[in-house]
Amino acid sequence: MEQYTVTGMSCAACSSRVEKAVSKVSGVTSCSVSLLTNSMGVEGTASQSEIIAAVEAAGYGASVKGADAGAKKGAAMDEDALKDRETPIMKRRLIASLCFLIPLMYISMGHMMWNWPLPGFLAGNHVAMGLIQLLFTGIIMVINQKFFINGFKGLLHGAPNMDTLVALGSGASFVYSTYALFAMTDAQVKMDMEGVMSYMHEFYFESAAMILTLITVGKMLEAHSKGKTTDALKSLMKLAPKTAVVLKNGVETEVSIDQVKKGDIFVVRPGENIPVDGIVLEGTSAVNEAALTGESIPVDKAEGDKVSAATMNQSGFLKCEATRVGEDTTLSQIIQMVSDAAATKAPIAKIADRVSGIFVPAVITIAVITIIVWLIAGQSVGFALARGISVLVISCPCALGLATPVAIMVGNGMGAKNGIMFKTAVSLEETGKMQIVALDKTGTITSGEPKVTDMIPAEGISEEELLGFAYALERKSEHPLAHAILQEAQERRLDAEEVEDFQAVPGNGLSAVLAGKTIYGGNKKFIQTKTSVDAGTLKKAEDLAAEGKTPLFFAKEDQLIGIIAVADVIKEDSPKAVKELQNMGIHVVMLTGDNERTAKAIGRQAGVDEVIADVLPDGKEAVIRKLKKKGKVAMVGDGINDAPALTRADMGIAIGAGTDIAIDAADVVLMKSCLSDVPAAIRMSKATLRNIHENLFWAFFYNVIGIPLAAGIWYPIFGWKLNPMFGAAAMSLSSFCVVTNALRLNWFKMYDASKDKKIKSKVKEIEEEKTMTKTMKIEGMMCGHCEATVKKTLEAIEGVEAAEVSHENGTAVVTLAAEVADEVLKKAVEDKDYKVTGIE
Repeated sequence: MEQYTVTGMSCAACSSRVEKAVSKVSGVTSCSVSLLTNSMGVEGTASQSEIIAAVEAAGYGASVKGADAGAKKGAAMDEDALKDRETPIMKRRLIASLCFLIPLMYISMGHMMWNWPLPGFLAGNHVAMGLIQLLFTGIIMVINQKFFINGFKGLLHGAPNMDTLVALGSGASFVYSTYALFAMTDAQVKMDMEGVMSYMHEFYFESAAMILTLITVGKMLEAHSKGKTTDALKSLMKLAPKTAVVLKNGVETEVSIDQVKKGDIFVVRPGENIPVDGIVLEGTSAVNEAALTGESIPVDKAEGDKVSAATMNQSGFLKCEATRVGEDTTLSQIIQMVSDAAATKAPIAKIADRVSGIFVPAVITIAVITIIVWLIAGQSVGFALARGISVLVISCPCALGLATPVAIMVGNGMGAKNGIMFKTAVSLEETGKMQIVALDKTGTITSGEPKVTDMIPAEGISEEELLGFAYALERKSEHPLAHAILQEAQERRLDAEEVEDFQAVPGNGLSAVLAGKTIYGGNKKFIQTKTSVDAGTLKKAEDLAAEGKTPLFFAKEDQLIGIIAVADVIKEDSPKAVKELQNMGIHVVMLTGDNERTAKAIGRQAGVDEVIADVLPDGKEAVIRKLKKKGKVAMVGDGINDAPALTRADMGIAIGAGTDIAIDAADVVLMKSCLSDVPAAIRMSKATLRNIHENLFWAFFYNVIGIPLAAGIWYPIFGWKLNPMFGAAAMSLSSFCVVTNALRLNWFKMYDASKDKKIKSKVKEIEEEKTMTKTMKIEGMMCGHCEATVKKTLEAIEGVEAAEVSHENGTAVVTLAAEVADEVLKKAVEDKDYKVTGIE
């Protein structure tokens, strides 16, 4: 995705206009514009110059993101890119406006309404008072000229926006007041004091100035709140060190972080942040990875372990080799991911976009109609104009435009802070709608590493003796299960004895000579060739196997010394995470290539609803396709073989410790590799969507209530009318309220399961699709081409799911998803000049 910075946008109508303009450019496949970050994400083959030209033709400015800083294409955002530049500008404009607004309000409101004293030269001089109001209002309009420039530019381009409404409202007030001032001057010359006073009450200078100032207040508050939405990312960036200590010719040299290259050797002392991603060459330490994963417990690192930029080395000295630098580091990729998510658009945002596209023209039309209706009704020009101006300034397309992106940005930031990365706005919105969660077993539900679970020594043998024999034998083995025994022995601090004449024996066994005696290790079948195993021990081994564990038998000479059970144990949080998903009404499925007996044992421990075993590595995608017929499916996996299934699922969720391929294929990445992050991600998605609904409701509700009130619909009944100044204040507050509501997500507790709605799963109510098979006997098929013809013909029939055709057997086995008459199948095949002799 190519990202651009767009300037000149003030509301959702602007972003909608830019999006439409760029989407029309030849070669652009998708375009999404974010009003929140003033950014645009474009995919396709169109050149940068064509895209920038299209934006400029629409009346806005554009530049490639990062181009000003000389950053290369695709570089992640830096801290400077997230700096809040808008708030200080708005603050300066507001202060300058207030300097002239206060005396203006004193003269226009203070003196006229409450008879506050005026300087002698103004006392009784109504024309002078009018001229001073004109002067102060003109200065305030110049200070806030951006509203007029952007507003009228949008109007000229046929794309009116929020600034257009403000400019028209304020401009109309000023123009009419200026007319009233000249008319009053004429009445003063004619000594018509009654006329002078009547025109004095037609002045709306203070309204014109107050509208601009109040909108500026709203814009400043909105800008400040928008700045807060990226706080999570800013705190991440601040953790990234600016320098690194690199070893050059054996000498430690401190260099700028951008000078570190892949393959460089760097050192990190206790208390220092790790500068780039790397692999530990020497040393051991505890590393705090909370910045990336949200996990507060430090992780032990030793030789061969990976370390990531922006994590803190807490205890030991580490010597590492740089593996990923610059924009390739995990931190940079996280920042880029969140940046891309902010530049994409959630499906729900399209509702607001469609409304915003017609909102401003509709408001201008309503304002004109309001003025005409009140004039026809016999009201004065001033009264009618005030109602029209109120309609213009109370209408807020800004709130509509911000309702979705602010919530998406805050939700995304909260996810990133806790190690849950939503790649796009779509994934953040859709994750909470999942009905089925399919979990890969190895590395997802389980740790992915075999561990010793049980030790059953023979009579007269202690656990330490049994483990000692096994340790001595398995040290020479390269089998994955051997690692579990080595790890257990090392944790118990056992000393390893040296063996001689080690052999890996065909038939899943090992043998070696220890202290002059032969020892054996392996499966039941192998060990029974060396010694006898009593029925009680065999029963214990079968019980262990039923629990999904692998029993390893060990013998010395012709005596069995015991069994050690090894298993890929489930993660501590897996059963709790599965239970939380079920309490949300989600159907939890476990996929595994293990045999059904082992798979069901693990499934029982984890508490899943359904176990699908014996799934071949390339068969997971087909399983997901089948599950999708029951409801929306999220697939959680970590391996290369999970990538097709992650892509096929409605939502692919990758465990962060998995392969890069799995992470690339996924929509959501869990940096901590904890299954409890799956329900947390669903909660965050639901909370964000709920927040968006609240924002959209208030934005729509505000306009539905505000516009009729401003137009004076209730004036004939209740005498209610709205001063344009209060309309402007209400408009300012509406956007501020929407952004502030989104910021509440910062306090959302995504790991709190107490408020999960315990609803009955809809998936369980969906009946399993009944599949039927029919076997057709066919004559006349001679080769593979004939097979392909018959297969294509049968699968084209509605209701036929698949057809397996064999010319050698003269059969076609047809799988049906719905009832299909034999005559239909027969006719379709015989139309291709083959003879059907029977259908079973």
